[in-house]
Amino acid sequence: MTQHAPSFKPSLGLLDATMIVAGSMIGSGIFIVSADITRHTGSSGWLLLVWLITGFMTLTAALSYGELSAMFPKAGGQYVYLKEAYNPLTAFVYGWSFFTVIQTATIAAVGVAFAKFTAYLAPVFSEDNILAEAGGLKISAAQLLSIAVILLLTFINTRGIKSGKLVQTTLTIIKLMSLAALIACGLIFLRPDVWSANWQAPFALRPLPSSGSPVPYTLMAALGAMAAAMVGSIFSSDSWHNVAFIAGEIRNPKKNIGMSLFLGTLIVTILYILANITYLAVLPLHDIAFAEKERVAVAVSQVMFGKAGTLMIAAMIMISTFGCNNGLILAGARVYHTMANDGLFFRRAGRLNEAAVPSFALWIQCVVACAWSISGKYGQLLDMISFVVVGFYMLTIAGIFILRKKRPDIERPYKAFGYPVLPVIYIVMGLSFCLLLIFYKPGFTWPGLIIALAGIPVYYLTTARNRALISPQTGTR
Repeated sequence: MTQHAPSFKPSLGLLDATMIVAGSMIGSGIFIVSADITRHTGSSGWLLLVWLITGFMTLTAALSYGELSAMFPKAGGQYVYLKEAYNPLTAFVYGWSFFTVIQTATIAAVGVAFAKFTAYLAPVFSEDNILAEAGGLKISAAQLLSIAVILLLTFINTRGIKSGKLVQTTLTIIKLMSLAALIACGLIFLRPDVWSANWQAPFALRPLPSSGSPVPYTLMAALGAMAAAMVGSIFSSDSWHNVAFIAGEIRNPKKNIGMSLFLGTLIVTILYILANITYLAVLPLHDIAFAEKERVAVAVSQVMFGKAGTLMIAAMIMISTFGCNNGLILAGARVYHTMANDGLFFRRAGRLNEAAVPSFALWIQCVVACAWSISGKYGQLLDMISFVVVGFYMLTIAGIFILRKKRPDIERPYKAFGYPVLPVIYIVMGLSFCLLLIFYKPGFTWPGLIIALAGIPVYYLTTARNRALISPQTGTR
């Protein structure tokens, strides 16, 4: 009897797919990055506007990706879209950046965020608890807990898609309800004097110093400040497209991927904006900007519930980051699986285990993410990679225009909402963001660009090696 190699099992419905979108987006960022945004913008109106702009960009991109996901409902997502619209080189550079930094460093950062908030409940896991030191490298208890979480979630996901689905759907529902509860409590505990003071000059764009009076920006400095402020909100809203990576495991992917992208990003965008309204209702702008260790949600909860609030938020963020990392780990391995089948990644990553999941791809992703956890350099890299992430989003959305000309006859069960206006608006906004970072925050751009461009020689070395392996077998030179 002939035995067939395992193949992906379509076992995820619309709810599961939507929870992967929302769960992969919500990590620790929404509870922290508003501090940095407030320091850059200095006003309540601009704080909300940064989140609104980011939400608009995310929703627009998600609606555009719906067309691509319906055209190519297969594992690999953005990697596949770039290959189809452009060429294998462009797709590989994305996959290379995704594996070396974008996904793996994000997994590390979210893992360490889980550990940092665990320390509120168990201080032994504090990032200040240094367990080993060698040269300039310090290894803390928080980093080791992060590695343990990454290992655990990787193991769970090697047991099959149903195991990962159960963790993802359950935890995402819990954290959506928890975030909604925090928002509701913010309305109950609204402090009218604080709210009124925060809206005295809502659109006065200026840096907010820790002491003294703020000095308004010049026009050019204001543009740079907006770009820098959006780095945090974009990072907090990223990974929404992870559901497209697992298209081979979603039932009716031509319909459900696009719908889950829309529903997931819409739910998270609304919750993010309402969460920031809660911050403004409870804390003065200065307290938001200079919350201890930038933990704005902790400061808000302390005002509402005292010391018990700290523990509540810590538990909430632990659930949030644990679920977020599950979604990132689950989805990321499918990209490497597709790359391996194209001959552009480790061959073993292209195989599925008896549970029909790419276990080798999961474990090699785990190794790199754990290495980033130990290095402690993930935070800086994620700031630096925002430029590259938005750049690939723009390329992918521009691919809709290219594919409509190059492959007009291919079936399109769903077409990008607002085409061509909304996709063009996204590209213009994304390009503006990237150009502003180049001019005003070059430290946020060139490292990520170097990492991405390093993929070009790797691509040519890989393809040359593949040709060398094939030539002797075919008798050619």
